[in-house]
Amino acid sequence: MLSLPPELRGAFKNPFGPVYTDPAALLSDAGRPVIAVGDVVAYHLRAAGHPPAVAVIDGRTEREAVTAEIREALSDPERRRDVANEPGTLGEPLLAALADAVAGSAVDPEADVDPITVVVDGEEDLATLPAVLIAPIGSTVVYGQPGAGMVRVAVTPETKAEMRSLLERMDGDVSGAVSALGVDE
Repeated sequence: MLSLPPELRGAFKNPFGPVYTDPAALLSDAGRPVIAVGDVVAYHLRAAGHPPAVAVIDGRTEREAVTAEIREALSDPERRRDVANEPGTLGEPLLAALADAVAGSAVDPEADVDPITVVVDGEEDLATLPAVLIAPIGSTVVYGQPGAGMVRVAVTPETKAEMRSLLERMDGDVSGAVSALGVDE
């Protein structure tokens, strides 16, 4: 559906928010619900006692398989969606599963519901863009910054606009992607 053109890769080098190495510090600053993109991030949030409302994982970190400890810790999601997604892309199955997962997570950020895990066969690296677009204002999307830590993206009208702008600069069917996410044109 959408692919990352080479000229847009540089836009993803700098973090979209503050970088944390301590999950407790990140969680104290995070709005709810929390959506995690990446296995290591989801693992650290779970280990800190706060599983994300939605986690998007692919069994890999920095192009390598995650450790057995991380794989095992994330292997038993209560609610799970399995999808395929090619590297460097945002396919319709991933977008639809992410939209479904966010809609199925707690509407009330204080509600106690089982987290939803989207398990990607392929790559989830670009899922931060649609996650911010569909997350409620005031929530948080967390993703990993290679070699640095966890990035906290506060979901605001400004971050939604920034992610929308990046999504619109990708190659492919932007209108179809927006439709799959259920966001306004």
